[in-house]
Amino acid sequence: MQDRSGRLADDADDPLTARRPTSHERLTGLPWDASYHEGPAPWDIGRPQPAVVRLAAEGGFTGAVLDAGCGTGENALHVASLGLPVLGVDVAETALAIARAKAADRGVEVEFAAADALRLERLGRSFDTVLDCGLFHTFDGAERSAYVASLASVTEHGGTLYVLCFGDGGSDTGPHPVGREELRAAFDLVGGWSVVAVEPDRIQTRYHDDGAPAWFATVKRH
Repeated sequence: MQDRSGRLADDADDPLTARRPTSHERLTGLPWDASYHEGPAPWDIGRPQPAVVRLAAEGGFTGAVLDAGCGTGENALHVASLGLPVLGVDVAETALAIARAKAADRGVEVEFAAADALRLERLGRSFDTVLDCGLFHTFDGAERSAYVASLASVTEHGGTLYVLCFGDGGSDTGPHPVGREELRAAFDLVGGWSVVAVEPDRIQTRYHDDGAPAWFATVKRH
């Protein structure tokens, strides 16, 4: 059920109460929410990522869709505008408030809720398509197995996960770049997944003229 702020929670359990700071938060000394306190975050480009727009145009999103680490909601809003049921989740309450305001202003029907990406099973729901646009690379090696298992808990068998993350190719990489085999290995270690493809792509940011090198992975849930 939703609480008054629109977050998914039961009556006794705030989904973020027991959340530990992630490796990125420990590294920066700031919670994710702080990224949105003084204007747009570096990854908040005010429009959906081109890779997500392309994927949507190709019919890559089907059924119920989860956007894990949705930020201010541009990707979720784009997919929802196509008529699909979409839930966007994040730990940053400021970003979620901005996302909800965008949805209201644009008249797009979409859900946004607070959730810990490492404990997605608490949602009590499952999805046919899951999108991770810029979240995977923020987790260190110790967190990735927990994250991949968390994703498995909400991805329908036969469902598809798409991951767009900073890659290690080129000279103008983003923070926390990930190697192609490193990305594959994260899913091989947990099991229940099949990595269909890992292709080079770009992630647009506010600080890269032509985007940063990225990997775009398509992963199927057994």
